[in-house]
Amino acid sequence: MSIEVRENFAVDKLTSFKIGGKIGRVYFPTSVQEFVEVAEKEPDAEVFGNFSNTLVSSDGYDGAIIVTTKMKNVSVEGTNFKAECGVKSQMLAKLAYENGLSGFEFMIGVPGSLGGMIFMNASARGQCVSDKLKNVTCWSKEKGLIVLSKDEMGFEYRTSRCQAEDIIILAAEFELETKPLDEIKALMDSNLDFRKSHQPSLALPNCGSVFRNPEGNSAGRLLDAAGAKNFEVGGVHVWENHANFIINSSAGTSEDVLEIMCKMFLAVKDKFGIELKPEVRFLGGKNLREVELCKILNIK
Repeated sequence: MSIEVRENFAVDKLTSFKIGGKIGRVYFPTSVQEFVEVAEKEPDAEVFGNFSNTLVSSDGYDGAIIVTTKMKNVSVEGTNFKAECGVKSQMLAKLAYENGLSGFEFMIGVPGSLGGMIFMNASARGQCVSDKLKNVTCWSKEKGLIVLSKDEMGFEYRTSRCQAEDIIILAAEFELETKPLDEIKALMDSNLDFRKSHQPSLALPNCGSVFRNPEGNSAGRLLDAAGAKNFEVGGVHVWENHANFIINSSAGTSEDVLEIMCKMFLAVKDKFGIELKPEVRFLGGKNLREVELCKILNIK
């Protein structure tokens, strides 16, 4: 089996932030079987999907990573929908619509791929990726390939069991419901309109929401009240229309992003006594200032 691998691979063009240095080794498996082969060969490799909520250090990373974007197999039988982790969310929404199935309408404007969405239990406008989920096929270093039911995944707001344990989502099975095509399309169109009016265009390099909403509160509202819309560091700035988004407007670096995140975090902490939790993942470790900022932000 010949699995694609790139050495000293510049990853910036793959990331939503358009930031990132060279990675030592990058593997691109195309199936669950290929993923297992790489994971057994490179047990310390970090795993990433569409890099839609990931900041990669501008100084790069010397180790190995596995990128799952080429794991895109899908099957639909009646209301049963199976997909591998690399399928993009927009494609999932479109495939469900084409088959007259409801449950994925919220995904139409969401960047990212299925694995990442399940990892963080993505949700929007009353729908959640775990709503129609039956089970997931995962990789565990200790147990190998395992299948976990929805109840075993420990889903809560913006979290899952995978964030507490070393478990990688490789594929998932859903039980969707049938609805008239016009109803599905109307909801998808409504979701797209909402995202266009409330979130920056994907043409603007950004990583989506920077911080999670605290229970019973809004991270965007807190950041706005703390003056974050005026923040700018190096080549990045907080989006003028919503204070929970960072835009890479002028060749910003990963350190710029972490510095502005820290400013946002401390502004809310100082004004409200609330410590916001980042939604952004980070890959790096060479830059000591970045390590220091990650400790302040509690990014692991």
